[in-house]
Amino acid sequence: MYLDEQTILYPAGSNAILYNTENKTQRFIPATEKSEGMTAMTVGGNKRFVAIAERGEKPVCIVYDLHTLRRRKTLAMPDVEAKEFISVGFSADSKFLVTQTGAPDWMLHYWSWEKSKTFASGNAKDNKENLLGAVVYQVSINPTDSTQICCIGNGIFKIFRYQEGVLKTVGVQKFDYKNFTAHTWTPDDRIIAGTEDGKIYVFESNGELKAEIQHTHGANMVPRAIYCVAAFSKGFVVGCAGGMAAISQGQSNSQREMYRKSREYTLLDENVRITNMAVSPSEDTLLCTTDNCQINSISLANAEVQEEARFDSFAQPFHHNQITGMDTCIRKPLIVTCSSDRSIRVWNYLETTSELVKYFPEEAFSVAMHPSGLYILVGFSDKLRLMNLLIDDIRPFREFTIRGCRECRFSNGGQYFAAVHGNTIQIYSTWNFDNLGNLKGHNGKVRSIYWTADDSKIISAGVDGAIYDWSLRDLSGHAREGESILKSCSYSCACATPDGKTILPLEATRPSRKIIDSQIVRELESDCVLTQVALSHSGRMMFVGMHACAADACLCNSNAR
Repeated sequence: MYLDEQTILYPAGSNAILYNTENKTQRFIPATEKSEGMTAMTVGGNKRFVAIAERGEKPVCIVYDLHTLRRRKTLAMPDVEAKEFISVGFSADSKFLVTQTGAPDWMLHYWSWEKSKTFASGNAKDNKENLLGAVVYQVSINPTDSTQICCIGNGIFKIFRYQEGVLKTVGVQKFDYKNFTAHTWTPDDRIIAGTEDGKIYVFESNGELKAEIQHTHGANMVPRAIYCVAAFSKGFVVGCAGGMAAISQGQSNSQREMYRKSREYTLLDENVRITNMAVSPSEDTLLCTTDNCQINSISLANAEVQEEARFDSFAQPFHHNQITGMDTCIRKPLIVTCSSDRSIRVWNYLETTSELVKYFPEEAFSVAMHPSGLYILVGFSDKLRLMNLLIDDIRPFREFTIRGCRECRFSNGGQYFAAVHGNTIQIYSTWNFDNLGNLKGHNGKVRSIYWTADDSKIISAGVDGAIYDWSLRDLSGHAREGESILKSCSYSCACATPDGKTILPLEATRPSRKIIDSQIVRELESDCVLTQVALSHSGRMMFVGMHACAADACLCNSNAR
């Protein structure tokens, strides 16, 4: 959603992002500590506040000041069984807020949020709708009348009015078999509602049905399911399945039709659906998000003169599935990532841009970047591949017979690389590709390998509970200088201080440890599942990644006893 002409707001992981399109900067609103994810978001009509709903043991809705990004109010419902608010909506003056809980309660609440007071509550579904298994999708407040609320869902279209301390139903349309998926209020006080079977319904604010429009696409007039609706001064735009959107404009001079479709816009990928849309305040740009986690944009002014109007990526394309591997370049501001979406991407973190994107026939399990930023190492199910990073391509030039490599690392100097092959770590020369040696000792899969700053040692951690300290000064000997074995543990990651004398491993369900001379000298308790650990170059700061608290990091002095 747009906050102004240059700033948009969108959720990403456990954060809400405020992105400035001019200077490409981001500000963050992180989720609360025990949050299980953001479920809904709305901005007030004056663009001063944002309300973010979070899933948890009990649903919670938090209102933030968009100028300071500070929390203003926390609205909680301790007496409901639902764990989330599925929809929230501000009034135009940002004084009132409506929230809708999910199953099994389906309770609608009307708030004076600054007083943390619920003016009225009610069940959005009646007994018949409960028996039919109806589901509520969206609620909103009339921008011209803050006492009027619209509620839509599968078989549900209702208008409530707040009167005398209660929510009274004033407009109900019987659509037992209609799945209303989205709606919006227009500037002329009408409601535009879209359905899964491609119908658009136009209602007056009292619930009276004024028009029914069949929404189709292409020469074959194929109906497209509608998943979002956004209004603007001249009409409305719908976002649909099949990666298409369409603008309909009001027809003030026509008595036969209230709105007429004037333009269609398509995405390059027709296998996605548009899940949300926003029109810029100047109405020059249309943004849309899709179910594969992408943000796209199109200039409405330029689209009018184009034969085929297509959305372009907004800022840069993102991964649309779990990221399985990541590495940073030592000498350039580059990051490489691989994902289960079968793509490998190279990012410039100073310019906040995507440098390269390439899709492969199969998923990459691990990735490492050479310190020069010219090569990457990628582990696939059949082989480990060394690839060149070209201007517009990622091209393999050497293959190694290592199947399903889930951990690989270049040395800090770039002259070697290490790759995990089952329980064995194989060391190769980057320049002549010779296998210089194999590190054997783990009885389970190796999860982590770490080169010390001078490349004289490798620290390895495995699911067998073993931490090994390998000396590589004599590559023919591979002397194991130290070890710490706890068979009850299953380590996921390990790193070491710059001198290589202190090792810091992580095990998901146990405290993080500090190992010196093969002895555990300290344990650090955490109430979160720890997954990854990294040290600053000085060795004085330790950062810990967490599974359930992905937006947070644990920061401590690694030299402390």
